[in-house]
Amino acid sequence: MADSQLSAAPRVPHVPPTTPPPPHPMANPGYGKRAASGQLPRTGRDFAHLPPREASIAAYIDRLPEGADISVKTLAKVLPYGQCALRTALNRLQDAGHLRRGSECVANDEVLLWVTRTFFSRTARDDAWWAAFTRGDVPPERPHRPTRSRAFTLLAALGRTAPSLTLSAADCAALEPQVGAWFERGATEAELLHALTAGLPTPVHHAPSLIGRRLTDKMPPERVTPPQQRTVLRTLECGECRSPGSAEALIGGRCRPCRGEPAAVPAGPRGAVPANGVHERMNDVRAGLARRPVRPRAR
Repeated sequence: MADSQLSAAPRVPHVPPTTPPPPHPMANPGYGKRAASGQLPRTGRDFAHLPPREASIAAYIDRLPEGADISVKTLAKVLPYGQCALRTALNRLQDAGHLRRGSECVANDEVLLWVTRTFFSRTARDDAWWAAFTRGDVPPERPHRPTRSRAFTLLAALGRTAPSLTLSAADCAALEPQVGAWFERGATEAELLHALTAGLPTPVHHAPSLIGRRLTDKMPPERVTPPQQRTVLRTLECGECRSPGSAEALIGGRCRPCRGEPAAVPAGPRGAVPANGVHERMNDVRAGLARRPVRPRAR
């Protein structure tokens, strides 16, 4: 009787383990997404200026690795949007300066191959920046300065090489600009250590003064290194009709006809016949040749 009054233990429903989503498909080698250079660090408000749908798609693309397939068909398989909605969203990302489509020449030891790529920038860029990117003229971003510079670290560790040159934190901060000037001129750490530690007097009465004097007297000359010329072969194409064109002609990523503007009439040399007047000009030439009298041959 007592056993019948006991309540049965509650049954915990079986929850099947969740399987992680499959990785995003990658494009063929050499194709797919390419991150533009000079992007700012990722924050939570990188795409706050975009509509919610475009912001979510941009955030998803931003986290994809290099070479990921971000075509409309592939994105429609992994995102809750159809192909038409994704095509519209990608065009809006293009208008906002986050995306450009184009081709780039990839060279190896055997061939030159033009591959189709989609360039994505977390940081919105204007048309002038994309034009410079196409030419390869975008200046590299300055690296963030670490908490302790290379010069400060070398000075702080100087006492390990020469105990008589042990410096305090204040001494390292005071001498840091001088050591930084050496590095700006192309000096290596080994050259600096040799200049500061070779032929030390015995004893060293005041290490900061000695180091400061040697840094001034032994300052190396500026080393002029020829700039490395890098040829960039890269083109962009219209986001609507996919016609290739220069970055200056693709305002907002679209060509002139797709922007609703009349096509530019090609300017020929001075005196050139316009395209719509070629047939009339040829008829006039033929008529002039037909009326030309034939001279009799001299006997």
